[in-house]
Amino acid sequence: MVKTLLAGVLGVQGDVSEHVFSMKNALKEKNVDGRVVVVKQKKEIDNLDILIIPGGESTTISKILYKSGIYDRVVRRIENDDLPIMGTCAGCVLLAKELTDNENEEEVRLLHAMDIKVERNAFGRQRESFEKKIEFKGFDYPYNAVFIRAPIIRKTWGRCEILAKINKEMVVAVRQNRFLALSFHPELTNDVRIHKYFLDMSILRYR
Repeated sequence: MVKTLLAGVLGVQGDVSEHVFSMKNALKEKNVDGRVVVVKQKKEIDNLDILIIPGGESTTISKILYKSGIYDRVVRRIENDDLPIMGTCAGCVLLAKELTDNENEEEVRLLHAMDIKVERNAFGRQRESFEKKIEFKGFDYPYNAVFIRAPIIRKTWGRCEILAKINKEMVVAVRQNRFLALSFHPELTNDVRIHKYFLDMSILRYR
């Protein structure tokens, strides 16, 4: 009997419904039997096959995760290497091991999943939001990425692989094992190649 894949979208803040919609479409296009659920309680973490952490305000998301107990559950599964995670925008920040502006580590409790150092709000405030076509490693044609108060990945090391840059030097997408961190918002386009890529690298392992 084939197990139904259970994909979770953290329902704390950000484009939750958009990620749910995109992942449902990705599952359909990949012909994968799966369900997508919104995660709001720590007990739900244990049953997931994959997890998406949407954008939002990283400090707020971090505090809610810690107070709810979700933080500890996610960290435990990261340590056990049995929960693939995609983090977009603020989710990218939380997956990092280092921030450029986190002198007080209790302000943003990082998940320490990826060998990256991230700068928050690197492009400025909301009015500096923009779209840009990027070359994404493994894609046949450019991806139209949406950046909103976006972070930048300032440093990578270890086994972290760079997947995309803008202006030839600013890193906006990285992968490490079954973790995927993106500065932009793939859920805000009709192009579900990023969500399909996440499925491939985390569960299906076609790549």
